[in-house]
Amino acid sequence: MTCRRVQRKGISLRVLQPPGAVRNVQSPSAVSAIERFGVFVALDDGPDHPVFPGVGFLTIPELSWRRIEAASDVVQVGQRVSCEFLQFDTWNLEARLSLRAAQPDPFQAFADRHAVGQKLQGQVTKLVPFGAFIQVADGIEGLVHLRELARTPAEAPSDVVQVGDEVTVVVTEIDRERRRLALSQRLALSQRQGSPDLP
Repeated sequence: MTCRRVQRKGISLRVLQPPGAVRNVQSPSAVSAIERFGVFVALDDGPDHPVFPGVGFLTIPELSWRRIEAASDVVQVGQRVSCEFLQFDTWNLEARLSLRAAQPDPFQAFADRHAVGQKLQGQVTKLVPFGAFIQVADGIEGLVHLRELARTPAEAPSDVVQVGDEVTVVVTEIDRERRRLALSQRLALSQRQGSPDLP
């Protein structure tokens, strides 16, 4: 696979091509519409979309490496963007694009600097039936499973922590491929009390 960069009107689009392939792919220009399911981007000199303005489309997950609640948290209508081309959707006549692929992945940078067994400070950002999500760095959240929240069994995460709490956790797993971080507050509590539990 080769990578061709197309530049037009101050923005760029990286295009992945099979060897020998030639594609006349236009670079995105500006955000033209924001919907609950994604963002439409008007391509420079591109044709009109049959339903929505623009012929480039970004799904919500492709907008940011970070967890977001809505597309408007990242982009606004009229904003110029630099995206990476993913594929052509011939059914909807759209170029599927990614904003996050054109940016460094913060999780990989985090994985380079941290290791299993390391103790971190973080803040509880979300409670779910099976545990709690903890933000340990900018844009980096890990899961503390319910069984790893306390030294004694808890029926619900809210019995141990609340959103906004500052906690100390230990890294138990870093999965680069799935971009998942597993944490344990139980181990951090055990280490602090001088009687470490087994993982």
